[in-house]
Amino acid sequence: MTDTRQLFATPFIIDRLQSEAGIAMLRDAVDAEMMRDRQGVSISNIGGWHSNTNMLEWGGEAAKALVFKAMTMADEASVDIKSPDASRFGWHPELWANVSQKGDANQYHTHPGSYWSAVAYVDDGYESDADPQLGGELQLLDPRSPMVQMAAPDLRMKGADGAPQSHEISIRPQTGMIVMFPSWLQHAVRPFKGEGTRISIAINLSAGMKKPH
Repeated sequence: MTDTRQLFATPFIIDRLQSEAGIAMLRDAVDAEMMRDRQGVSISNIGGWHSNTNMLEWGGEAAKALVFKAMTMADEASVDIKSPDASRFGWHPELWANVSQKGDANQYHTHPGSYWSAVAYVDDGYESDADPQLGGELQLLDPRSPMVQMAAPDLRMKGADGAPQSHEISIRPQTGMIVMFPSWLQHAVRPFKGEGTRISIAINLSAGMKKPH
């Protein structure tokens, strides 16, 4: 009898930011930094405003609380196999803000050198409009896909449920949503077509051994 096993699952974690006051504080911090540095930087963003990666310094207590939330999520999704009850590893965070207007997007990229990456949505920019034509979805690409797609573009492997496996996943952001995924996972943002302003905060967590007490 054939034994088919699904190997190497990729974790993708979705949670919520619980404090509306904290979200408002994050928005205020991003607005202030954008006023201070109107040019920002250009990395994966196509249009829009991308802050420097020092948000932990200028983002105030709300940024520190967000980093704590991300590190807690990472702790819950990771295990030190040599010390499962008391991990020897801690997290070194880096975070920055992205502000997008109509027509802005982010090209596919990864975050080399980090272990977990997260995105928190301060404002999804949809202004309560559920129209899927507004775009702006977070896109996740199976990194194994391009090779097999080039060989046979219309062929799909079956998943555990017998349905064709997806090689690209779309996640529609929501205000207050925070997502986390392995930093090697290729991701992008489709062109945003909403009339509002999309504000998101990206976080990289690098793993490092904790200092002995």
